[in-house]
Formats: sequence, structure tokens, C-alpha cells
Amino acid sequence: MTLASKNIAVLISGGGTNLQAIIDNTENNYINGKIKIVISNKEDAYGLVRAEKAGIPGFFIKDDEELISKLREYNIDLIILAGYLKILPEKITKIYENKIINIHPSLIPAFCGRGYYGLKVHEAVIKRGVKYTGATTHFVNEGADEGPIIMQRIVEVEGENPEELQQKVLKIEHEILPLSVKYFCEDKLKVVNGKVVIGG
Repeated sequence: MTLASKNIAVLISGGGTNLQAIIDNTENNYINGKIKIVISNKEDAYGLVRAEKAGIPGFFIKDDEELISKLREYNIDLIILAGYLKILPEKITKIYENKIINIHPSLIPAFCGRGYYGLKVHEAVIKRGVKYTGATTHFVNEGADEGPIIMQRIVEVEGENPEELQQKVLKIEHEILPLSVKYFCEDKLKVVNGKVVIGG
């Protein structure tokens, strides 16, 4: 039986490189889904330009009720937070329980939660002197970076500055986010007792 293509919304706040990775992987049919809308909480986010170039409707939305209305209008099955720097309210995480995937540039539960975003994560990693860092995809719940972990990948910290480490981690973000979305769109992600099980 062929699975129906999933309707995807991508939420961004900035440049949208992870958005681009999802665009590319839906266009080449690696992901059995279609990005229906891109939403930013920042009007000047370059990710909205990426959406326009790909022919995807893009919206600047700050109000939570307006966001919910837009997600319902487009019959969204999956929400991807791709560098979205606003904490989603509980009313949205409840409506879309285990249907919101976030990408975070560290190995959760390290260097995550409120205040840990963007370059701040990599600065903290280097300051602490850890030998390995990485990226994590997880389902989103009402806590900041606390939802069930889907996938993690590691990189070695080898004396990079924060900007260099950010680029190194971005490379694996662009691998595990599309893969996590692919599994979701193939109904291969199940949450059992608070843990994600990947399977057929």
C-alpha cells in the first residue's frame, strides 16, 4: 500500500539552511512529503526568500492563534522547526503531539534548553572543553528541547572556533533532519514510553 504524501510546514527564524535541505529532499522524492508552507516569526528571515524561490507560500506570523489557523488551513501533518527561535506554546504542542520535529545543534541533554541557540551553543561547547558534540532531532513537547529524541550524530571537537564548529555541526544537521523527516513521512517513528522507536 502506498503511503499518502504528508503535508509539511517549516518554521524558521533565520537563513533557512535546514529548510533548504528539506526542500531539496522533497523535490528529489527522498522524503514522501510536500512543504505546503514556510512560516517565520521574523519578517526579514532569508528562509522566506528560499521559500519564494522554491514556489512555496511563505508567511510572517508572530501571533500563536494566527499560526494555528494557518497550520489548519493547509491541513498540516508535520511541523519542522528549522532554526525557529520562538518557544511554541503548549496549546500548539498538544494539538500536534509527536508531529513537531526540531533540530538542535548539540547532543541533548547537553547544551540545550532556554538560552542555548545558534552560535551560543557552540561557544558553550568550546568553553566547557568537551571532546565531542553533535546534533539532535527530537519531537517537541511543552519543555524546551525536552521531547523524545529521534536521532543523534556526533562530531569531534578539534580546536575549532565557534563559527567553524557551527559549520561542522550544520553538515550533520543537514543529514539527520531530512532522514528524521523521511522516517516520519513513512510512518516509521513511534513514541513508546517517552522514547522514539524507529522501525517499519
